[in-house]
Amino acid sequence: MRPLPYLTMALAIALMLPQSSSAQDEPQSEFSGQIDVTEVLLDVLVTDPSGNVIVGLQPDDFIVKDGGKEVEVTSATFYSNRRFVESAQVAERLGVQPDEVPSDRFFILFFHDQRFEDPSITSNVLDALRWAKIWVEEETLAYDYVAVLSYDVKLKIHQDFTLDRQALVDALVSVAKMRDPESTWPSRTAMHEGPSLRQNLPQGKELRRQTRRVYSGLSLTAEAAGHIVGRKNMLLFSFGFGYQNDIGTFYPDPRYYPPMMQALNDNNVAVYSISWFKNLGDQSIGQDQMENVLSLLSSDTDGTFYFNFVNFQTPLIKVVEDNNGYYLLSYSAEHERGRKGYQQVEVGTRNPEFKVRGRNGYLYGE
Repeated sequence: MRPLPYLTMALAIALMLPQSSSAQDEPQSEFSGQIDVTEVLLDVLVTDPSGNVIVGLQPDDFIVKDGGKEVEVTSATFYSNRRFVESAQVAERLGVQPDEVPSDRFFILFFHDQRFEDPSITSNVLDALRWAKIWVEEETLAYDYVAVLSYDVKLKIHQDFTLDRQALVDALVSVAKMRDPESTWPSRTAMHEGPSLRQNLPQGKELRRQTRRVYSGLSLTAEAAGHIVGRKNMLLFSFGFGYQNDIGTFYPDPRYYPPMMQALNDNNVAVYSISWFKNLGDQSIGQDQMENVLSLLSSDTDGTFYFNFVNFQTPLIKVVEDNNGYYLLSYSAEHERGRKGYQQVEVGTRNPEFKVRGRNGYLYGE
């Protein structure tokens, strides 16, 4: 959750020692320290027990704890793909006109292409791409920006964020054929308008150098998406990754997982992991354990892990439904100048009946 906009204020704290009448000409002692004050943006999903989106909440309706300390929520902006024209009462509670409710949504289709590791998943990969094509054409709405990325031995951007459905279909074909679209970057970068991932990513050999692991590919994608205010939803197709210990159990690599997870949270990217093995019986020994990383990653970033489903249409539709509306909360946080780290965040509402989902922290410092 990268603080956007990032506001830095140096606050000097001076404690003046008392002066005696006999030592008025002596220099005064001064103690000073500096803190950074930043505005933190936190996207939050709020539903009732049945999963219906709750609208009309105000800042005072939320409880946010930053590092265990409750903070004042300064604003709560509701974003939705719906215009709510049918509900004047909702608009009145939101304090806006129905046609002024923000409606852009952002989806990143991220295909972890593991066909080299396990050729048996080829049919599932092609099936997922077929359903993704149908999802783009029939399920996404007019204000849904979608980007298409893949990763094999490096990060590939097949299509930057766009509203052009045909361009997205072409990008999915590019993924299916394992193409490398890198040679077209210079012209595309210059012509691209609107929200962009590519403009905030390295190019050429530098991109390959910086994305030698899928962890870094996901981290760089998150950082590139952080320039866009609001919730970004990553649909990560993979059968998992990590390392195997001496007894054959897979774990996320402790060298790379924490910074990747923190980068995703810092830039408001929720990961919806979708297993290449839609049926549990398709997995080989050990692959079910590799999916533990996907489950953990989705849990840590306010997403959902999907496995054991009939076809790939199911998770694709559920991700869309899960993001019919969310709140973007704003509050100020203070940290000592010169320090950096990852701050844990808890979020809830005054109404205990509401189900609240929010990411678990953000990075601070340089």
